[in-house]
Amino acid sequence: MQYRASNYNTLTPMVKNLMIVNGLFFFATYVFTTRGVDLNGILGLFHPSSEGFQPWQILTHFFMHGGLLHIFMNMFGLYMFGRMLEIRWGARRFLFFYMATAFFAALLHFLVVHFQITSILPTLTSEQINEVYTNGLDLRYSGRNYTNTAMAQLNSLVNTPVVGASGAIFGILGACYVLFPNTILYLIFPPIPLRLKVAVTLYGLYELYRGVAMTPGDNVAHFAHIGGLVAGIIIVKYWNKTRRDSFF
Repeated sequence: MQYRASNYNTLTPMVKNLMIVNGLFFFATYVFTTRGVDLNGILGLFHPSSEGFQPWQILTHFFMHGGLLHIFMNMFGLYMFGRMLEIRWGARRFLFFYMATAFFAALLHFLVVHFQITSILPTLTSEQINEVYTNGLDLRYSGRNYTNTAMAQLNSLVNTPVVGASGAIFGILGACYVLFPNTILYLIFPPIPLRLKVAVTLYGLYELYRGVAMTPGDNVAHFAHIGGLVAGIIIVKYWNKTRRDSFF
């Protein structure tokens, strides 16, 4: 099958549905917030050791967003690049890919968090650790944290929920990196044209740098982005290698 360039300008069904679902979740978050209910704390993904963790969060967290800019950027990426993949693969395969990369993104994020937690635990007493796991979630809900630096770091790692479709969006970028590497992107800042493979490489390196740097106050799950990007590349390369054109 051949694809005309103009076809990629259409809003495909699954991309449209995903945008609608994300929009509905975002609207519901706002409505519940006005009634004193933190929906991100219910549907966002907590670390498995947190009292806030629930199994359904594995599925719901990538429909939640932390703010208007957050959802706008993710939905813009879904609109710009998701259509290209859905046209090439079809709706069902694209949805599978979208969800798979979101899962892998969360997995890598929590693997990194696990190593961060294990590096903190030896610096705390058993009483301090028990305090964080017992009362830390309530403290976070009240907008506070511990004055002890190590306890505060542990509490942030364990009791801060992950929200957003960014892992899946980075997975989409990874797929486009493999399938459409020479597509020209016209960036707003800096205002220069770049091949997609160059832009994705630079973006991936930036996310890796920010993840390793662990800047205080940075609430972005950079390794989730890396996880989605790497998963997207691996999945597409595997599909291409095995010629699984009829996956569904």
